[in-house]
Amino acid sequence: MHIVVCLKQVVDPELPLRDFAIDPQTRRQVREGRPLVLSTYDENALEVALQVKDRTGARVTALALAPQATVGDQIRLALAMGADDAVVVDDPRGPDLLGAAKTPVLAAAIRRLGAVDLVLTGCESADWVERAVPPLLAEELGAACVTFVARVTVEDGRVVAHRQADEGYHVVEARLPAVLSVTSDEANRPRLPKVKDIVGAKRKPVQTWPVDALGVAVGDAGVDVLDVRVPERTTRCEFLEGEPAQQAEALALRLRDLKLL
Repeated sequence: MHIVVCLKQVVDPELPLRDFAIDPQTRRQVREGRPLVLSTYDENALEVALQVKDRTGARVTALALAPQATVGDQIRLALAMGADDAVVVDDPRGPDLLGAAKTPVLAAAIRRLGAVDLVLTGCESADWVERAVPPLLAEELGAACVTFVARVTVEDGRVVAHRQADEGYHVVEARLPAVLSVTSDEANRPRLPKVKDIVGAKRKPVQTWPVDALGVAVGDAGVDVLDVRVPERTTRCEFLEGEPAQQAEALALRLRDLKLL
């Protein structure tokens, strides 16, 4: 069995708000000078792949569409966690492409890897939150698609997925090959690599494919981004008059009016 996990770099969502910026020309996040991390749900997807590997001996390939010069630490984290191979499709535009635009490139890279049984992605990226890549990728590959999956078992050419729902889980079965998008769940909390694995990952080869070598053009995103803004935060300070009991009563009424109680 061969599993491919699609990984994306994003600007660290934990950055203070003042450190986020939008390029007014491209309407994209300014990445230069900001720390980059793996998109949160992508780590959960990698953990699900590694759990399947632990049970079945599957081979896991980490795949990233990004500028080769910036993706090193994140792809080597995947190797340290337990991925067998790593491939970077080198495209400076990669992190900024919307889902429909990048899907043909990802599909071409997966086809170049040969027979792939399972493709895992995060259920959404931590920057655009489109949730478009998994179903579009499944359509490109002619594979089944199950979204918002927390747990996976694979046997006899089929995948059984626990899909998150409001009331609990839906249990969905699909034929392989399949594309699954993965949510965060206590069952797929990303493992911490050991020090020896981190050191060993630095010596593992990472294949780099120029995007032009895939023979496929970036697709049409199908949408135009008209405006993107960093949220503005405003604060207002109000002093409540009176004795402590009066202040407490006024505070409770004010919080109720604000629908915070």
